[in-house]
Amino acid sequence: MFKVGDKVVYPMHGAGVIEAIEEREFLGKKRQYYVMRMPIGDMKVMIPTETSAKVGLRRVISREDVARVLEILRERKSKMSGNWNHRYRANLEKIRSGDPFEVAEVVRNLILRDREKGLSSGEKKMLDSARQILISELVLAQNMGEEEAQSLVDRLAAN
Repeated sequence: MFKVGDKVVYPMHGAGVIEAIEEREFLGKKRQYYVMRMPIGDMKVMIPTETSAKVGLRRVISREDVARVLEILRERKSKMSGNWNHRYRANLEKIRSGDPFEVAEVVRNLILRDREKGLSSGEKKMLDSARQILISELVLAQNMGEEEAQSLVDRLAAN
């Protein structure tokens, strides 16, 4: 169970801070919700506390894990399928996993592929989404600004 002030990541959405724990009635049933404020985009998300583990809500990575994420961004891309559909599904599964190392791998691979061959509109959207998820976590894990995190990700992945 998380508490107010905890920095957490909601897979497919990104990182934020638990701002409150509230009870709400929805469809005649009372439930407790985590109210998470996302620093990027200033969005609020409500996550039922009872399903938070099932949806993959987790704490923001440690500074040691940040170092590993940055290493992954520096590495050369791993083998990706030449088939657009297979590649897209594999990348989507990695993003859905909520694993920051896999999200970093998707960001790196798509940035490099974009430079080499270009991306389809679907993969461009996927890259934007994965970048945003990764950047939001780096912002909270490193206490850095959004622009600084964006610059760091883009610089490391493109080298």
